[in-house]
Amino acid sequence: MATLKGQNLRIISGTSVIAMATSCTITLTGNSDDASTKDDVGMASKPEITSKGWSVQVESLSVADVGAMLTAIKSLTPFTLMWDETALTDNQTPQGAAFARGGQAYLNDVTFNFNDRENSSKSLQFTGCSPLAEVTTPTITPVTPGSYTKGQFVRLFLSANNTDAPTAVLAAAKSLSLHVSMQLEDATTKDTTGDWQVQEPTGLSYDISTSALVRSGDTITSSVGGKNLADLTSIFEASTPVKWLIANVSGDNNRTKGSTIVSGSAIITQLTLNAANKQNATYDTQLSGYGTYTVGS
Repeated sequence: MATLKGQNLRIISGTSVIAMATSCTITLTGNSDDASTKDDVGMASKPEITSKGWSVQVESLSVADVGAMLTAIKSLTPFTLMWDETALTDNQTPQGAAFARGGQAYLNDVTFNFNDRENSSKSLQFTGCSPLAEVTTPTITPVTPGSYTKGQFVRLFLSANNTDAPTAVLAAAKSLSLHVSMQLEDATTKDTTGDWQVQEPTGLSYDISTSALVRSGDTITSSVGGKNLADLTSIFEASTPVKWLIANVSGDNNRTKGSTIVSGSAIITQLTLNAANKQNATYDTQLSGYGTYTVGS
C-alpha cells in the first residue's frame, strides 16, 4: 500500500470538502492527572485520562465563502465535520478509511488575509463540541475549485467617526487581515457521560490588521479619497470608534468599491511606524471591533 500523501487526507464540512485547501491539522488531546499514590513503589508517574478534546485547523486559498464563514461564527452555529482519506476527481471522494472520524465542532477562530500581489487565503480553526465517532462514508457534493482572489482587489474603507459612512480607502495599503475569535468554555458537568469535553460559546471578538506605506509614489487618478498616516493618527488620538468596511474593489487605483464583504465599527488600538535604513517607511495599524459586524451590504 502506497504512503498516504497530504492531498489525500481532507476535511469534510457537511457533505463537501473544504475547497482549495493547502493543509490541515487534526489534533486529539487527552488531559490527564497523575494517579500515583503512596501504594506505588518508585518515582514513576501513572497518568490517567480525565477528559478528551479535539480540534481541526485548515488553510485554504478559497475566500469565496467569506460571508458564510463570518455568518456561521457570528451565529454560533456548529459544523458537522469529518476527516477521511480521499481520491478520484479533485481528491474529493471519501474512501472510508479506518481512521475516519467525525463530530460537531464550532468554528472558533478564522483569519482572512488579503495581501497585495498575493493570493488571498483563510485559516480556519474548529474545536469539537461533541464526542468523536466513527463515521459512515457520506455522499459528497462535488465542489468545483474556484478562482484565486488577488489581495489588491479587496480593500479596507474607513470613516473619520462612528456616524459617517466609510468612503475612503486606506491609501498605499500593503496588507489586510480580518480575524474573528469565538471564546469557548468547557460546559461538562457530573451529568455528562463519557470523557469528551462539551464546549459552549461564551463570547465573540474580532480585529483588523493592516500595513501601508507612509507615503507612496503612485499617481492617484481615482476620485475616491484615501486615509493616510496623519488621518489614522488623528483617529487614534480621538480614542473613539470609526466605521469601517471591507469590500471588493476595481477601477482606477483599485479604489472603486464593489460588493461589501463585511462592515462594522472599531477603535484603533495600536499604530506602529517602521523606518529601517534604506527601506520604504511603513506603518502597521491594529483595530479592535466595537460591537458586532454586519456581513454583506
